[in-house]
Amino acid sequence: MTRVTIDFERVLMHSPNPYMLLDRELKFVWANEAYLKVTDRQWDDIRGRELFEAFPSEGESHEQLKSSFEHVLATGETDEIAHIHYAIPNATGGMDTHVWSATHVPFLDDAGAVEFILQHTVQITTIEERDTASVVRRAEVVQERLRGASKELERLRALLEQAPGFVAVLAGSDHRFVMANAAYRRLTGERELEGRRVSEALPEIVEQGFVDVLDDVIKTGEPYFGRRERVLLKAAGEENLLERHLEFIFQPISGPDEFDGILIQGYDVTEEVAAEESQRILINELNHRVKNTLAVVQGLAQQSFKSEGDIPSLAVFTERLAALASAHNLLTDRRWESADFRTIVEGSLQATAGTSETRYNLRGPAITLAPQPAVALAMVIHELSTNALKYGAFSTEEGTVDITWTLREEGEERRLEVDWTERGGPPVAEPEKTGFGSRLIRRGLGTPGSRTAIEYLPDGLHCRLEGLV
Repeated sequence: MTRVTIDFERVLMHSPNPYMLLDRELKFVWANEAYLKVTDRQWDDIRGRELFEAFPSEGESHEQLKSSFEHVLATGETDEIAHIHYAIPNATGGMDTHVWSATHVPFLDDAGAVEFILQHTVQITTIEERDTASVVRRAEVVQERLRGASKELERLRALLEQAPGFVAVLAGSDHRFVMANAAYRRLTGERELEGRRVSEALPEIVEQGFVDVLDDVIKTGEPYFGRRERVLLKAAGEENLLERHLEFIFQPISGPDEFDGILIQGYDVTEEVAAEESQRILINELNHRVKNTLAVVQGLAQQSFKSEGDIPSLAVFTERLAALASAHNLLTDRRWESADFRTIVEGSLQATAGTSETRYNLRGPAITLAPQPAVALAMVIHELSTNALKYGAFSTEEGTVDITWTLREEGEERRLEVDWTERGGPPVAEPEKTGFGSRLIRRGLGTPGSRTAIEYLPDGLHCRLEGLV
């Protein structure tokens, strides 16, 4: 049998029934002669124009027509308007009110999205004018019921749109989006979703196994619960994946109209998970610091309660503990992030030399230290101050101490150099044996590359500390 090729555009062009074709933006793509005749238009008058621009309308008829097109675009399904009043400008400049019955048929592209909408209208104005309008009245009753159902559906959509949690509805075994509320759209980067398959709209979740989960939900009819599940999603305008943690459910749904799909509902708990992780890290860090502090206190106690000249060992321990506490207080005020160098030095000096700044001079740039070198510096300055009070510059009325520091950049590293120089005190000499205080000073800043040099000069003690900070 010979296959006959039919030019359907030509067929429709000569049909006595009005037909016109719109694109997704409701702009005219094509119209047949019957449509142009009944609307009293020329094709060049409406070509490429938006429907409501070419035929302005308002009120209930506008909402009926607009709602029908939105339904077709959102669902990809045919929609019918049984009875609609629509006024059209006439040749004299007035308006003629027509009554129509309209059918809107979607044409889908290869991806399954609506590309065009074909409108077929039947003018029923004369039926309404004759006293045979019982058919029209029945149509009006049916349409009123449909209008009520549509309003209920719109109210439901409005509620879901404003819901604080994310909500989406998928239809069919290929998981095509029927709706997605504002929270879901924000979560997925404000991408176009309705009418598209999940694998097409959100390709990054395919490799993460979530499409397979959706398949299992449809196959088994059992819901899937995601408990703080880690999901990688793209943000709007970004190519990099962002990590989110979600609480959600994939709930299978079915109805008497044989609709099969999945309801997605949940909450973004990323900030909550991050806060809990931060709290866990802080607790671990606190435990680590408490253990370290207890170890330092234990070491101070063991060394301080040994005989150290004529100073009671309890007093030595108390002073060292106070210096440690001062450094900890300073770091606590800064949330254990960093501490100001000058503040550390002044706090340690004031415990021994008092608040009179005439006894010491401080010179150096404003810098901050991480917790470990900050505590070490505080303990070293305390020991140097104590020695100066017992044997050096602070043991006389005229003695002073100069403390200077510099910070040198070495590539990505910073090297701190601190000089402690005493003047005006009694002659000093290197002790025959070293105690815990001297050993603590020689430990320096306790950082990589840390070095300490002590010189017993005629003018007074000089100590240099160096280390990466």
